[in-house]
Amino acid sequence: MMYGITGTPGTGKSVLGNILAKRGQVVVHLTDTVGPYVTGEDERRDARIIDVGRWAAEFVPVNGFVEGHFAHLLPCDRIVVLRCRPDVLSDRLAMRKYREEKIRENAEAEALDVCLVETVEAFEPDRIFELDTTEKSPGECAGLIEGFAAGRIPAGFGRLDFSAYLEGTP
Repeated sequence: MMYGITGTPGTGKSVLGNILAKRGQVVVHLTDTVGPYVTGEDERRDARIIDVGRWAAEFVPVNGFVEGHFAHLLPCDRIVVLRCRPDVLSDRLAMRKYREEKIRENAEAEALDVCLVETVEAFEPDRIFELDTTEKSPGECAGLIEGFAAGRIPAGFGRLDFSAYLEGTP
């Protein structure tokens, strides 16, 4: 079975993927697979332009975890959407030296549930697990992901509302 881990940049995908790999899980970091599909650079948004349609169509499924911002575009058996409160997400991205405009863009996307909405549009509800990483340790989050993948933790989403951050009043 293929399990996806998706979310806005800064929610913890790579960190959790690394922990899962150290625990013996098969993990594919999707950033390692997109090279041949990069068609250019968007300097204004400080992002690579990727032919995600071709990439997703040609992606060879794995028996394990796939982590990355586009994991929800793959035919995963189950999918985890990592979430993080936008103010904390902004701090995480600032520590990574993201540009202010890019920080704002990602914090707004998180407040608007962009990754969650895209996931809900593509997957049945019983295959989606929304995980708030804001105040949980990486080890705890990895355990929850493993529990969901194993069927010990039920699917669930829609309980988080970060929209107040759009108005600057959490």
